[in-house]
Amino acid sequence: MEEVVLRLKELLFPSIADIAVLSVDVNIEIVRVEAQCTTVGAACPGCGTWSTRVHSSFLRSPADAPSAGRGVLLQLRVRRFRCRSTMCARRTFVGQKPGLTRRYGQRTERLRSTLAAVGLALAGRAGARLASVLGVSISRSTVLRLVDALPEPEIPPRE
Repeated sequence: MEEVVLRLKELLFPSIADIAVLSVDVNIEIVRVEAQCTTVGAACPGCGTWSTRVHSSFLRSPADAPSAGRGVLLQLRVRRFRCRSTMCARRTFVGQKPGLTRRYGQRTERLRSTLAAVGLALAGRAGARLASVLGVSISRSTVLRLVDALPEPEIPPRE
């Protein structure tokens, strides 16, 4: 059974460390994945102090890219850490998983980059229509917002 869980982790989160897949529930419309962060600690975004002192944990449910025509609902248990620095304005903070989530993000980075690529190719309404065919409900305004948030491409200097 442990081998199956390890293979699921490799399949669902190939480049992300410190994630444990607890369960996967598949029905006709949705694939529900329960996972948790297993990091020992995290650096405070305010002061950079490393902390291993856990304050609490909570569930996040970012939308993920569809799989085999089914929507994927990720239920991710993340830890809130207590900052050890007495001079820091932050008392608690959440350890973010680079490559998986962003602060206040409602989508995984995988889905966010997919929708941004659709937006670059098709823009607003057409991008939203293609996203709905792919199994993601998104408005045209959100597609344009994702494109607008992309960094500017670097242009090599002329010689």
